[in-house]
Amino acid sequence: MRAAAALLARDLRIATRAGGSAVLALAFFAAVVTLLPFGIGSDPKLLARVAGGVIWVAAVLANLLGLDRLFQADYEDGNLDLLALSPLGFEGIAAAKIVAHWLITGLPLTVIAPLLALLLNLPPSAYPALLLSLLIGTPAVSALGSAAAALTLSIRRGGLLLPLLLLPLLAPVVIFGAGAVLAQVDRVENGAIWFLAAISAVTILLSPFVTAAALRLNLSD
Repeated sequence: MRAAAALLARDLRIATRAGGSAVLALAFFAAVVTLLPFGIGSDPKLLARVAGGVIWVAAVLANLLGLDRLFQADYEDGNLDLLALSPLGFEGIAAAKIVAHWLITGLPLTVIAPLLALLLNLPPSAYPALLLSLLIGTPAVSALGSAAAALTLSIRRGGLLLPLLLLPLLAPVVIFGAGAVLAQVDRVENGAIWFLAAISAVTILLSPFVTAAALRLNLSD
C-alpha cells in the first residue's frame, strides 16, 4: 500500500507542477459545452434534453487528451522497468495510474460540470443525476483508457490510434450516463444509472489486469 500511495503521490505531484494536461482537459471540456448552443440554437427545451449527452461526450473527449502519456514518460526514461521490480507489480502500477488519472482529470471535470450545465438550461432536479453519473462513470473512462494506453505504448504515433480503440468501448458509458440525466429531465425511471454502475464496476475491477498484461507484453519486446 505504501508503494502504491508513493506512486500515486508522485504522479499527482508531477501533474501539479506541469499543470498542462489537467488545465487543457478542463479548457477543452468547457469550450465544447459552451460552443454547443451556437450550433444547435438556443431553444431551452432542446438544450435541456441534450444537456446530459453533450456534457458526457465532452467529458469523454476531454479525458482522452494526454491519455497517451499515462505510461509513456515512464516508459521512455526507464522508470517503468524500475517500477516493475517494485512490490507493486504491474497490476499495482496500473491501479495507481488509473486513480491518478481520475483525480487529475475525471474529478475536476465532474466538479465543474454543474456550472456548465447552467448554459444548457439543465433543470435543477437533474443536477444530482448528472453529478452521480459522472462520479460513477468517469472512473471507467480512466480505467479503459489505461488499458488502451498500455496496449499502444510501444506503437509509433500510438496517440493517434488510442481514440479509435477507446471510443467504441466508451459508447455504453456515454449512453447510460446521458440516459441517467435524461431520465431526470423527463421525470421517468429507466435504470440507466444502475447499468452505468455495473459497467463501471466491471471495468474498474478488470482493467488493472488487462493493463498489466499489456505492459508486460510491451516491456518484454
